[in-house]
Amino acid sequence: MSATVHDEQDHERDDVLGDTGPVVAGWPRGLSVALVALGLVGLAGAFTLAVEKYRLLADPSAPLSCDLNPILSCGSVMDTWQAELLGFPNPLIGVVAFSALVAVGVLSFAVPLPRWVHGGLVVGTSLGLVFIHWLAFQSAFRIGALCPWCMVVWAAVIPLFVWTTSSYVAGRDGALGRAGETLWFWRYLVVMVWYAAFVTVALVQFWDYWRTLL
Repeated sequence: MSATVHDEQDHERDDVLGDTGPVVAGWPRGLSVALVALGLVGLAGAFTLAVEKYRLLADPSAPLSCDLNPILSCGSVMDTWQAELLGFPNPLIGVVAFSALVAVGVLSFAVPLPRWVHGGLVVGTSLGLVFIHWLAFQSAFRIGALCPWCMVVWAAVIPLFVWTTSSYVAGRDGALGRAGETLWFWRYLVVMVWYAAFVTVALVQFWDYWRTLL
């Protein structure tokens, strides 16, 4: 009887997550795709930032591909202490973290992964979410410049958090499970609103510059 109840719960969870033939119950194929696709986007951004950082170390006068104007400038951000919060360039954290996410995503297509792996992803993406919001605040309100490649990384972390967290709690018992199901259902809208909030802050904070371009 217990096994039957768990099977029914798993089927209900799969229906909520809206994926056909998930790798394992509670791990929708959409999450696997997101881990690989968004992980590669984030990895590209972090790796490019790491390369640019070492170019700057080799030649402080070297032009950077992401120095577009006084506001959109990686160089202005890289020269600050916030860019090396743990004593080494922040992009190295991203290279390691996004590589791990891609590896887990690829692996999840092939073999069933234990629930603790999914839980670990929730913890990891949550920490990443806190970190990018701290960096975004520092960039907009303390440094006074926005790093384009950093924003690519931020844009990858937000949906990774939403996909990972909502799929982890969807189908659980009680209010938490219902919240996860709702978040998963509206995940695209949630991410779009999140992006819009970032864009709004950037527009308002640097409006004196943007209006000179009009």
